[in-house]
Amino acid sequence: MAQGFKGRSFVSLIDWGAEDLLAVLDTADELKRMARRGVREPLLQGRVLGMIFQKPSTRTRVSFDVAMRHLGGSALYLGASDLQLGRGETVPDTARVLGRYVDAVMARTFAHRDVLDLAEHAGVPVINGLTDFDHPCQALADAETLREVYVPRGRALEDLTVAYVGDGNNVCHSLLHASARFGFRLRVAHPRGYAPQAAVVAAAGPRAQVGEDPREAVRGADAIYTDVWASMGQEAEHAERVGRFRPYQVNEALCALARPDHVVLHCLPAHRGEEICDSVVDGPHSQVWRQAENRLHAQKALLALVIP
Repeated sequence: MAQGFKGRSFVSLIDWGAEDLLAVLDTADELKRMARRGVREPLLQGRVLGMIFQKPSTRTRVSFDVAMRHLGGSALYLGASDLQLGRGETVPDTARVLGRYVDAVMARTFAHRDVLDLAEHAGVPVINGLTDFDHPCQALADAETLREVYVPRGRALEDLTVAYVGDGNNVCHSLLHASARFGFRLRVAHPRGYAPQAAVVAAAGPRAQVGEDPREAVRGADAIYTDVWASMGQEAEHAERVGRFRPYQVNEALCALARPDHVVLHCLPAHRGEEICDSVVDGPHSQVWRQAENRLHAQKALLALVIP
């Protein structure tokens, strides 16, 4: 188990150095091997994770809850109606109180500022479970998945080319951060008007390329990644987005431009028939279900490392 992480928050992947992130992935790999053997170390016996959910979720809620149970601890679900934030209590005040009750906080919020405030004032580790700006835990699972697939083939993360096709959203931002830290080439293709934030692209460095042509992004890629066209909170834009994003659907014709041994990734939930076709998400190149499982292992490693 890597040392020196206790008490540290995980708000954005770009805040951590490459060596530290690789240590998290190595820990995730070891915990996953142990889990496959039926071994569960009670590394967090008696610890409690407070989980704040302004947005509902399947994978984030279940994976964090199960991770804490596997490590001997427990998780406390705190929905929007369970807290006083909706009645005017500030995020810093909520953080100050929660930090005296629980050993760590995971927050899935709309505003990224809320997670920053929690991390500043809680006094315990705070983990970003998703904001409208960033989804760093997903990027950890993505990197773990790519390593599992390609290292046995003799290829490291820095040897890979990943194509992201779709909205320049929080998942895209985290992939740009991951490209900067893990060194893989990232090509982003987005419809006009839906680019990732310029500052995030600039921080990613020369290994990241952003444009509007999905075919050029996918050509020769090792991995093709997509996400929903309308994220939570954008439901009113759904019809307009479907029209604009239709040329960015990940289908068999687009995938044919990638390397013959490419993999397909999706952070889920998938809107089948929109951003991705059934034949692709269920096809032989799909690593979507491994990727979803790795949310559990990557987050378990993160919790084991940062919770004192």
